[in-house]
Amino acid sequence: MTTLGEASSGTAHGPESLGDDRLKHLEFLQAVITRLSNQSFLVKGWALSLAAGIFAVASSQQSWQVAVSGLVPLACFWSLDGMFLRQERLFRYLYDDVRRPENEVETLSMDVGPYLGRISWLGATFSTTLQLFYGALLVADVALAAVSL
Repeated sequence: MTTLGEASSGTAHGPESLGDDRLKHLEFLQAVITRLSNQSFLVKGWALSLAAGIFAVASSQQSWQVAVSGLVPLACFWSLDGMFLRQERLFRYLYDDVRRPENEVETLSMDVGPYLGRISWLGATFSTTLQLFYGALLVADVALAAVSL
């Protein structure tokens, strides 16, 4: 079994036809994409932990003010997660262009500028996956505030 960096002879397609610089470029991009997706995962964990703590305090005190105050960090985490998702998608676009044989991307370039028009921060922030996660927390927070009135 060969890894991405190992070359086997005799085939015209695959990792060996990429060239060392292009292969290294793809590895750099994959590392950035992995870091961004890990950060997104951590943000979700922090958001869920903080929301659970706020829900616990708000329900034990029957305080709608505490429940409503939970909306501020929820909005902050949601927007931060949207930023990470947007950056991840931008680097995925760059990765897709670098992996193509006819690519026009400068060697080892990490510039995602040409892809900025493909996805907006709002588009990423209100993507289906983030809407489901943060929307559920939002509904729970608003419901807790309504019950605590």
